[in-house]
Amino acid sequence: MFQDEKVIETKICKHCSCQFDITDKDIEFYEKISPSFPSPDSKESGLKKYIIPSPTLCPDCRQQRRLTFRNERKLYKRKCDASGKEIISIYSPDKPYKVYNQDFWWSDWWEALDYGRDFDFSKTFFEQFGKLIREVPRMSVFGKNNENSFYTNHTDWAKDSYMAIDTANSQNIYYSKWVVNSTNSIDCYFIDKSELCYECMNIDNCYKCFYSYYSNNCKNCSYIYFCDNCENCLFCTNLKNKKNYILNKAYNEIEYNKLSKEIFANKNPWEYFQEFLKNQIRKPTLIYNSENVLWDFIWNSSNVFNSFTIIDGEKLKYCHDSWWINNSYDVYEAAFECNFQYECHACNRWKNTLWWHVSYDIYNCFYIDSCHNSSNLFWCIWLKNKSYCILNKQYTKEEYEKIVPKIIEHMMKTWEWWEFFPSSLNPFGYNETVAQEYYPLTRKDVIPAKAGIYENENISFETGLEWEINYIDREWNTYKTLEEAWKRPVFKYSTYEAPFPKVEKIIPANKLPNNISDIPDDILNWAIECEVTKKPFRIIKEELAFYRKHNLPIPRRHPDQRHLDRMSLRNPRHLYTRKCDKCGKEIQTTYAPERPEIVYCEECYNKEIY
Repeated sequence: MFQDEKVIETKICKHCSCQFDITDKDIEFYEKISPSFPSPDSKESGLKKYIIPSPTLCPDCRQQRRLTFRNERKLYKRKCDASGKEIISIYSPDKPYKVYNQDFWWSDWWEALDYGRDFDFSKTFFEQFGKLIREVPRMSVFGKNNENSFYTNHTDWAKDSYMAIDTANSQNIYYSKWVVNSTNSIDCYFIDKSELCYECMNIDNCYKCFYSYYSNNCKNCSYIYFCDNCENCLFCTNLKNKKNYILNKAYNEIEYNKLSKEIFANKNPWEYFQEFLKNQIRKPTLIYNSENVLWDFIWNSSNVFNSFTIIDGEKLKYCHDSWWINNSYDVYEAAFECNFQYECHACNRWKNTLWWHVSYDIYNCFYIDSCHNSSNLFWCIWLKNKSYCILNKQYTKEEYEKIVPKIIEHMMKTWEWWEFFPSSLNPFGYNETVAQEYYPLTRKDVIPAKAGIYENENISFETGLEWEINYIDREWNTYKTLEEAWKRPVFKYSTYEAPFPKVEKIIPANKLPNNISDIPDDILNWAIECEVTKKPFRIIKEELAFYRKHNLPIPRRHPDQRHLDRMSLRNPRHLYTRKCDKCGKEIQTTYAPERPEIVYCEECYNKEIY
């Protein structure tokens, strides 16, 4: 909690029943972002402010709900419902939605306003919006201004990339996530202004770095952790402005080249690196050039609380994986000059928006799903270049400002105003989404036993969707009040399996030659069986060339498993209290007390390193 922030209420989460605090600063924020519209009462004049009350869910349940709307990595082949041609999509073929390829969706050949309808005050809003969601055509994958990057998602200005997620202004990026202003890199996570990198995480301005973590301004380095401005460093940590170092020890250039070859010839480099790190000191949290911030991996920011992976942020709370964002609460995956947001997911370049999902270049909108280059929208989906619309129906400015307050007051009565979209409205199975990474659930967790269907392993997504709609209606009618009806999250589960690709042969990963020079060209026609999951995967021409150029072995694990392996290297998104291993004082850190790492407080760490 920030300095001078006071708890004024402790609430019980309506989903998980845990306690969470509401502070005076929280209430100030909710009041500040609450929208104002002309009063619907003809006897009153001026604007009426529709106050957003404090949340009914704890921060974790709110984040879980947002993440159920985010399918990043599950890409499928299906037909475009406009052209009939085969396309790549985040929607599997069994899902009951219209899906257009990107070019057609962005074109003027169709109009989302054609699906507009009047608001029905005899029904709940989410019921009406749910029907609209199932009718309006969807974009196959989320992207804008991309070139030759069909197997990508959530990308902007990507070129010649494959299986790249959350990339912007980048080229030749493969099997990576959160890559900005970078080129020619494979299997990376959260890199900026970097080139020729492999298996790197949280690096900035690096060149030709492999297996490098939380490091900046480094060149020709491998197996480094928390280094800055280093060159030709191998198996090193906590170094700054160093060159030709191995195991944190200095060598001349000749010695460095000789010893580095000996190490790679005689040891498993990854295991060797992990053994080395066991005796190296760690910072309690990874915070750089920031003031009054709390939790982990926060750069160039101020007044950030309960947030993870924030760059250039200010006045944030409960925000995750965002860059260049200010004055916001409960936001996930936002970037590029964003201000005054609440309960939003995956939005770029926006201001004054509440409760919305994957939208770019938006201003003053509420409850929108996948709208772009628009302003003053209320409960709309898949619109572009529009203003003053409700449920995809066009209104004048005067009509819009007259109807929206009436809808808000209706939603207040049905306990829908102030809540993010319920998970039941998302188009994906829980196991297809990022929610499964952070809040894993089994199929039996997702589909309640009393539904009587989870035992049928062949249930289709569409059948599950029909069940879910009926289940919500049935459960809704059993509650005494509409408030009670919001106490249970409803998730879906996907059982769709993509057809096995045609390949010349399948080779188990343990049968692959260790030396890249022994890999034949026709491996491009094979499938490799993952050593962990046994799922098959293929090598593409561009990555084979990369491995050969840099003398790297062919990966033994499926790209999805490699992603999970990288994510497992991050500390949990939780703060623990433990004692500094140097001075003994209590510190807040993402390293649990029972973990074996050597963790120093900030003061002891700086004395030791600098």
